[in-house]
Amino acid sequence: MENVTTVDEFLLLSLTSVPELQPVFFVMFLIIYLINLVGNGAILMIVILEPKLHSPMYFFLGNLSCLDICYSSVTLPKVLMNLLSTRRAISFLGCITQLHFFHFLGSTEAILLALMAFDRFVAICNPLRYTVIMNPQLCVLLAAVTWFFSFFNALMHSVMTARLDFCHSLKLNHFFCDVKPLLELACGNTELNQWILSIVTGSVSMGAFFLTLLSYFYIIGFLVLKNRSCRILHKALSTCASHFMVVCLFYGPVGFTYIRPASATSMSEDQTVAVIYSAVTPVLNPLIYTLRNKEVMLALKKIFGRKLFKDSH
Repeated sequence: MENVTTVDEFLLLSLTSVPELQPVFFVMFLIIYLINLVGNGAILMIVILEPKLHSPMYFFLGNLSCLDICYSSVTLPKVLMNLLSTRRAISFLGCITQLHFFHFLGSTEAILLALMAFDRFVAICNPLRYTVIMNPQLCVLLAAVTWFFSFFNALMHSVMTARLDFCHSLKLNHFFCDVKPLLELACGNTELNQWILSIVTGSVSMGAFFLTLLSYFYIIGFLVLKNRSCRILHKALSTCASHFMVVCLFYGPVGFTYIRPASATSMSEDQTVAVIYSAVTPVLNPLIYTLRNKEVMLALKKIFGRKLFKDSH
């Protein structure tokens, strides 16, 4: 009979075990977090304030920016605190809450990227009916269903994990709370939890990924076979390239972490990959969309130019 422990808290890993490097990592991740807040906050603001950007494409982009702010805020503030602390503890309730919101926002992003690809498919392949199909009511409905579905999908993971008994060391082999490192500390049979993580999470992420690829496949096929205009082809592919770069940045690390089977040697690799999708990707998203999108750049100049003009007078 294994010794079941009543868990009040878990101890998290630091990003580095070298004390001299902790201030360096703190400054680096603080800068990354601030860039994320400013970049995604600016996109969210211009999507709301600029009437020319009140379209389905930018509605979903605003959702993505809001999501990226929340996504990195789930993990990075605690990571920054732990880099300055000698005791890196997180309460049991705090750990389960962090796990829940991490999976909630991750699932939302996967489905949201699929919706953005579908929006581009309708805009490019059926432009005459675009405003009819992608009407405001449908866009709000799709976004709401995405957020609600992802919330309850993540709730399944958090409830199933919270019900486990823990009888091993309470030192979590990760710098934030996630299902896989928590299952390593659990006693008893965790096959159902592993199955839910692999099958359900895999189905949601790979299903959304397949729909995203399908949309881009139809777009490319339509443009190559039915549209002879080089200018229209270049403009459409340029728009899709931004979306596809974000898709690759998101699904690459997620697939590496959750789709492959867990192993004892994989946790250190998972930690490295987790830095990419929890900290780096949310920062790159606004850069990709603004640098490659003339409408967003013009709206930024217009809004901030107007603000600077008012401040100077």
